[in-house]
Amino acid sequence: MFLQQAVLASRNQTVMPITDLSHAVTDGPVSGTVPGEKNAIAQRVIVLLDRLGRLTRELQFADGLNPAQWEALRFLAQANRYSRSPTALADYLGATKGTVSQTLIALESKGLITRCKKTEDRRQVDLCLTEAGQAMLAKDPMQTLEQATLEIADELGAEMVKGLSRLLHDLQTRNQINEFGVCQDCSLFCVNSQAALVDMNAKVGVGTCGNTGETVDAAEKTKICVNYKTAN
Repeated sequence: MFLQQAVLASRNQTVMPITDLSHAVTDGPVSGTVPGEKNAIAQRVIVLLDRLGRLTRELQFADGLNPAQWEALRFLAQANRYSRSPTALADYLGATKGTVSQTLIALESKGLITRCKKTEDRRQVDLCLTEAGQAMLAKDPMQTLEQATLEIADELGAEMVKGLSRLLHDLQTRNQINEFGVCQDCSLFCVNSQAALVDMNAKVGVGTCGNTGETVDAAEKTKICVNYKTAN
């Protein structure tokens, strides 16, 4: 999803053909490059993101699902209790509510998700994966990309994460797009000050959501949240 968001933002720019940019990236450090070289590197990054986005999209026409349906399944598997709603999903995918509604209808008809009324607010819908949905994710075609990434993780992994995260954050800020992110990395997440308040099963301290005031357990704090705010 992060790559696709970056690609969407880049498609409004004029991009040089990839064959014209083979000289742009060398084995040396990028720092200290002249403006022309920096522009060439930036253009190269845009082209690579676009090509990766197109490739990963094609991979996701698999097992009777399309890319939007696969992304919805992934999101619901990773989202916390505040975020498993049609509205949050539409926000995360950058799609209209109508488009997301059609995606959810298709997933429901395939028996991959179910809709439940939240007990605390019966007007809200909680989207959950069924056992069939969980089994489908085990066949996620994006595992191909994950395997390819693992092969370069030791050499480039940390720098790739740092660079892509910075690029994504910048694009989201410029376009006023909701960031989403893991609960425990959120500026609103508070580690509970009571040393005795510990999840006795997982042996991991719990925290509190600064937005709702509710307790966040060990499992929830590692999930994606629609209320995520980057720490300053």
